[in-house]
Amino acid sequence: MRVLDHLEEGLIAFLIGAATLIIFAAVLHRYLSGLAIPGVQTWLLSLNFGWSQELCIIMFVWMAKFGAAYGVRTGIHVGVDVLINRLSSAVRNKFIVLGLLSGALFTGVIATLGGAFVWENGAHYAIYKAVGLSIDGMFEGPTTPDLEWPTWIVYSAIPLGSSLMCFRFLQVTVSFLRTGDLPHHDHGHVDGLDAEDPAVPGQLDQVFRMDDDLHPKVDDTAPGRKETR
Repeated sequence: MRVLDHLEEGLIAFLIGAATLIIFAAVLHRYLSGLAIPGVQTWLLSLNFGWSQELCIIMFVWMAKFGAAYGVRTGIHVGVDVLINRLSSAVRNKFIVLGLLSGALFTGVIATLGGAFVWENGAHYAIYKAVGLSIDGMFEGPTTPDLEWPTWIVYSAIPLGSSLMCFRFLQVTVSFLRTGDLPHHDHGHVDGLDAEDPAVPGQLDQVFRMDDDLHPKVDDTAPGRKETR
């Protein structure tokens, strides 16, 4: 699993970084091309960055699909669990498992339908042609406007990302049944900052906490604050 985790994280990081660099280069090219700099302007106008927008859109789509699977694994996705947390442990656990399995079912259906769409959109033609099988009467499939890539390659993000997301839902379900714990991500945490000591009065961990962990409370030990419920 560690190898898959690193591949997932590496792909997302690469897509984010590469898309950012491409957008920056395209904007810089567009701005500098409007400046009348002898020699430089002519050279810049000879460069074609018309493909940059399409490529970045494709990269962000792939990033979103695999990022969603990463979110399931790490518990980043936001959920409304106020009612669930008020249930007894036994009932709450059943609803959690039901929710996780529903997510697995939904993403599994999307992966299956997406795979069929990609196959009929030209993937079967490309695979048959690559292995030397007959391609008579097969649909070659369209290409993207600027890059002229086969669209089935672009749309492959749907079955691949959804399949990985389905696997992550099942992985979290198995882990929850074994340990009773769900992946949790602290949305208020910032890497590089020291963690607050919950024992120190007046810190945010106490300011926004009540005994049931469901409602905010202003810490009455902080200067100028009164408890509100």
